[in-house]
Amino acid sequence: MDLGAILTAIVTPFDQELRVDHEAFMALMRHLADNGSDGFVVAGTTGEASTLTEEEQLRLIELAVLERPPGRTIIAGTGTNDTRQAAHLTARATELGADAMLSVTPYYNKPSRLGLRRHYEEVARATDKPILLYNIPARTATNMPPDLLAELAQIENIEGVKQANPDELQPIDGLALYAGDDATLARTLDIGGAGGVSVASHIVGSEMRRMVDEPENRAEIDASLQDVYRTLFMTSSPTCTKAALNLLGHNAGGLRLPLVEATEHESEAVRAMLQRHGLVAGAPA
Repeated sequence: MDLGAILTAIVTPFDQELRVDHEAFMALMRHLADNGSDGFVVAGTTGEASTLTEEEQLRLIELAVLERPPGRTIIAGTGTNDTRQAAHLTARATELGADAMLSVTPYYNKPSRLGLRRHYEEVARATDKPILLYNIPARTATNMPPDLLAELAQIENIEGVKQANPDELQPIDGLALYAGDDATLARTLDIGGAGGVSVASHIVGSEMRRMVDEPENRAEIDASLQDVYRTLFMTSSPTCTKAALNLLGHNAGGLRLPLVEATEHESEAVRAMLQRHGLVAGAPA
């Protein structure tokens, strides 16, 4: 499995009526490809999949596959807390030509260890493409510890993990390791991981690309981006990422409830961060 190192969890742009803006999505995908992204996670958490209809979600995946910039990979977000639906979405994304699937731990229903295994066995049977597990206990209330991840790696087609539990960030036999948080990308690369599923790459993708290509400068670059990570996640993602993109002239649009647009305080913090990095005009804050 070679999906690339910087996989941007791309936002889903909306128009003024909060309909999916396909033109803005394609334009953003091209921009990100020109600025460090090797591939895209489409309809993931950052893409507000939880408020997309199935039709909207599959159309975005189809569009990403058809309009992908040359050489870029498409990872479809197909996870949900209903195993039948997760398997269905995985099968449909496979038919649409996605290169891999990102399958989040079932949320809310808090399955047991055996339930998690059975869930992923069913999802894996729905595709012949690689599956990235997605471990994010802060959002799902369920953690997959390293020994369980190693066990799930024995299931055919499960080939990687997006690890968003920084306390358990470590190599896993049989799985490509991807950072699930921008703040752990450098550490993931240092321990031999494959890369990261990134949000900050919407804004500082070229710098994150340098962390992959210039290991001798990795620590310095990472230190210089800490304020970017903090600012983008000062409230529920992708609120501040969309605010930043809109300030940079991209048509990211607003957010669907229950997420809301950045407050005045949050917007000012985003603008100040962009100014500090020379991305918008104005004196650094």
